[in-house]
Amino acid sequence: MSLRLDIPREEALLRATEIVIAGWRSFDQARAIEPEIDDRLKELLEASLPELPTGALEVLEDARRGLDESIAQTRPRFFAFVASSGLEIGVIGDLLASCFDANLAVWAAAATEIEDQAVRWVAEFVGFPAAAGAFTSGGTISNMTALAAARERAIPGSRRNGIGSAPATVYCSDEAHYSIERAAEILGIGSGNVRSLPIDGNRRLVPEAVADAIRADRAAGRVPVAVVATAGTTLTGAVDPIDELADVCAEAGVWLHVDGAYGLPAATTRSAGHLFAGLDRVDSVTLDAHKWLYLPKACGVLLVRRHDDLFQAFSHEEAYIPHERTGHMVDITLEYSRPFRALKLWLAFRAHGAQAFRDAVEDNLRQARLLYDLVVAHERLEPLCGPPSLSIVPFRHVGSSGDLNAANARLVRALQDDGRIWVAPATIDGKVGLRPCFVNFRTTDDDVRALVEITDELGSVS
Repeated sequence: MSLRLDIPREEALLRATEIVIAGWRSFDQARAIEPEIDDRLKELLEASLPELPTGALEVLEDARRGLDESIAQTRPRFFAFVASSGLEIGVIGDLLASCFDANLAVWAAAATEIEDQAVRWVAEFVGFPAAAGAFTSGGTISNMTALAAARERAIPGSRRNGIGSAPATVYCSDEAHYSIERAAEILGIGSGNVRSLPIDGNRRLVPEAVADAIRADRAAGRVPVAVVATAGTTLTGAVDPIDELADVCAEAGVWLHVDGAYGLPAATTRSAGHLFAGLDRVDSVTLDAHKWLYLPKACGVLLVRRHDDLFQAFSHEEAYIPHERTGHMVDITLEYSRPFRALKLWLAFRAHGAQAFRDAVEDNLRQARLLYDLVVAHERLEPLCGPPSLSIVPFRHVGSSGDLNAANARLVRALQDDGRIWVAPATIDGKVGLRPCFVNFRTTDDDVRALVEITDELGSVS
């Protein structure tokens, strides 16, 4: 047998293209229901490993059915988590990158130059003076990479010798993303040495608490590794005071990392740009282009102020890595097999221009404010925190008698079963509610109003 299809590959590609076009058209408007997995697909999913081939058109049709019966975050009324939008030029970029399959772990000629340019463009877009950077699978790996560099700077030689007897510490707000604790665990710092510090009335990390914690830890013989400021918390969209934290870190001589995986694109907007003051002073920053730059997963970006920080943390000499050329990404990143993630963002900036992205993010910010106003004006809804800093607007239904937490938990499940909108639950200050997030360029004001109407409709009977 050979690895040839039963039909010309051009015919298979044409059918795949038809599926993509139909998908794009379906994403342009809301879906009336979320279809269940049908019997044909259920039967197929019980099958054992196929030893013999199936026709290409048949397997493509099965894939089409499976995708249509999956929860697609690209739809305009998917408000859960911090979702991807599947921007069309990004989909095309993924196809091209997969076809040519360049490995960006080592120097790959023009592909390497394109990634370098895309890194520079991202830095210019958000206003950060990056000397180096890399595309990653997302914020978790970007944050871990940055903290690995911070650990090596704070404890030279720790990548080889371990952190030693003095406990290392990391500082963040108690609403920072869990990837910070996960990184601390993997890097040998330990999640127990992550200082989850108090937040203020706007749900932002308190700089004075950070300064006090650093002083106390140093007095106790601990080694501060990094402070992590979150630029858009996953729970509420709060942006930590970067400029004030930069003052603290400058005085203490501690690495300041900004986890902007979700919120950093808002730094480019008129209405929210002021929240990111001081970004140009930090040591490293992350951004997920598959979140608020609308690209398909995965497309994370890490930017650092000094190239040598990454090089000291990751460079190595191996007989199977040719070092007659410089600029191998494997010397500043975790991965050996690196797909050409940068291509889709490079294409997107060229095809649309940076201003189109600023405008789209600004529109999502406006939609979040619209939802907040609608919730405040509604007699059976209430916000779970103040006006949105970015594009997350947690709220709950209060029209039920009895346990409101239980009622809202049931409401979220009812909304998901109904399928007209898709939301996820959140608990804020002990209150359970809905946590919609606007990061889709397809979402319209009518979709925002539908979220309120459908929530009230089902909340009144839950």
